[in-house]
Amino acid sequence: MHPPLDRPHPDCQNEIHALQSCHATSPKLKFWACNQVKFDLDKCLKEEKQKLLYELNKDVEQKRKAEEDVFQMAVGKDVSFEEYLKGDKDYVRAMEERRRRDEEQAAAS
Repeated sequence: MHPPLDRPHPDCQNEIHALQSCHATSPKLKFWACNQVKFDLDKCLKEEKQKLLYELNKDVEQKRKAEEDVFQMAVGKDVSFEEYLKGDKDYVRAMEERRRRDEEQAAAS
């Protein structure tokens, strides 16, 4: 199965025209009549796809790094975990309560 041939495939126009011509001139009952032309088209489309993927992914590492940096900045990773905890009011309150409890237990012993 090949993709729709109505959209432009600039690298494979010769193969597309050859397949369409073969379909137009060959009897419908001779299923294998256009096999070689179809194989050539498949090979051409595969090469076209590989070239397209290469173009899309040639700078994927830079894109990933930029996305990771933006994500880290969005979740607040530009500060250390300890600095983040110091700014967390619930954590500070819980630590103060724990310190107070520990001091009370130490004084009771």
